[in-house]
Amino acid sequence: MKKYISLFVILFISSAGLYAQSIYDLRNAIDFFEANKISKGEYRTRLTESDIEGSPYLNDEFTTGTIYTYQKIQYNDIPLRYNIFNDEMEFQTPDKQILAIAAPEIVEKAVVGENTFSNIPYKLGNKVKRAYFILLSEGKLSLYARPEVLYQKPKEAAAYKEPEPAKFIKRPDTYYLRLNEQPAVKIESKKDLENFFTDHQSQLESFIKKNKIKPGKADKMMELVEYYNSL
Repeated sequence: MKKYISLFVILFISSAGLYAQSIYDLRNAIDFFEANKISKGEYRTRLTESDIEGSPYLNDEFTTGTIYTYQKIQYNDIPLRYNIFNDEMEFQTPDKQILAIAAPEIVEKAVVGENTFSNIPYKLGNKVKRAYFILLSEGKLSLYARPEVLYQKPKEAAAYKEPEPAKFIKRPDTYYLRLNEQPAVKIESKKDLENFFTDHQSQLESFIKKNKIKPGKADKMMELVEYYNSL
């Protein structure tokens, strides 16, 4: 009987410890503004591009959101928007200043409206970098979308052509897969999919062929991720 009681106590303490680790220290917007200022000594201001057509933002308007840090601090009620071109999460202070988070490396994720932006490592050639990605599906295998915006320089007038101002041009999202805590990998072709998976290859090959999985289609990629996580 004592053995059973001891085992129960161990399991209870272990589970309580895991639960405690998942709890965030809740703080409000004012705490966030002060913490962000202190992290770099001053706020980072954004570059104003009033003479450029188009928008570098996922949404131009600020949406009340939540910031979660790797230090397990949760900041609520922050006016946020994502600058795709600069890969920056911007916020608006009570006095209407528009600023970027000074130390993005401490951000685990930002929930803005219906989108969750995860700040994760990813492969870029032979290097590993870190950026914001929109989480589409989470599990052992996770799927992320990366919005893209191109900057087109202004064009001078030429024969039979009017001058063109500088522009921000939105491109289709690209998709990344991430296995456990490894860096995310960009998936652009079926060959990328074949090279990504090192297990369940025959099953996945059949599933991809049968369900006509295409790397550029978010719904199809989510089907693949859901299937992999069920294996």
